[in-house]
Amino acid sequence: MSSTTRLDRAYQNAKIISFDDDSKFIFFSDCHRGDNSFADDFANNRNIYFHALNHYYREGFEYCELGDGDELWENLSFESIFEAHKNIFQLLRQFHLENRLHMVWGNHDMVYRDETYVSKHLSSYFEPIDDSDKALFEGITYHEALILKHKENGQELFCTHGHQADWWNYVCWRIGRFLVRILWKPLQVVGIADPTSPAKNYKELIRIERRIKRWILKNTLKITIVGHTHRPRFPEPGQIPLFNDGSCVHPRSITGIEIENGKISLIKWQIATKPDGTLQIVRILLEGPEKLAHYKTE
Repeated sequence: MSSTTRLDRAYQNAKIISFDDDSKFIFFSDCHRGDNSFADDFANNRNIYFHALNHYYREGFEYCELGDGDELWENLSFESIFEAHKNIFQLLRQFHLENRLHMVWGNHDMVYRDETYVSKHLSSYFEPIDDSDKALFEGITYHEALILKHKENGQELFCTHGHQADWWNYVCWRIGRFLVRILWKPLQVVGIADPTSPAKNYKELIRIERRIKRWILKNTLKITIVGHTHRPRFPEPGQIPLFNDGSCVHPRSITGIEIENGKISLIKWQIATKPDGTLQIVRILLEGPEKLAHYKTE
């Protein structure tokens, strides 16, 4: 099966979300939430991410996570990840209760495409304080892709993880998971990176982006938002509309894509120093805002 066929299938089976110019969305991906060990890349940015997530919750945004939210290659179970980042999952639960949570699976959390697995592990958690089970993500469904469809003009935004264009990480993900758990996780602790990851392999990253661009050209320049490669992308109007929200495991920062007032932006959250020496978490606009209507399909 080719990358084009895999992307076609993801598009055909995508969850459709209606939106208009008053809608607000934040896209994050590749959080790789782990168990707070030395191999947990997310741990360094957990406070930045939690602060940003609180901001988007208060401001009424819908949260879209485009895959690899949980690091289930290095870790055997969701439970260890939940215990390490409990406050984050409880905040995500608030999004879920208000129907503002949209989850996509990637290669590192591909087990979430199994609805039985999701129901068993994510519906509830054990609270040792009062020795009882508490509700978490009851009734949640993970999808391979999302389609945001404008209520008035019918414009579509296709949103997926992007590993459909990466044969090894889509077809052979079980082998990749095995190698990461047995080989690369211990080596990562001493600073040796996994060479099979497109985020660490620039040539493979370019090949993946090229395949997705070919799919976009085949599908009337449909706006496409992905993650997977960890490289933020924000094309200008008139260019091939391939966006990438980056990741939440950049050194000391996280990146994402916002949609608000019918416009799209690439943003970064990071820690900054005030003149008095105290630290604060700030939002930085990297690209945009650009009107979605300027990315016309042909």
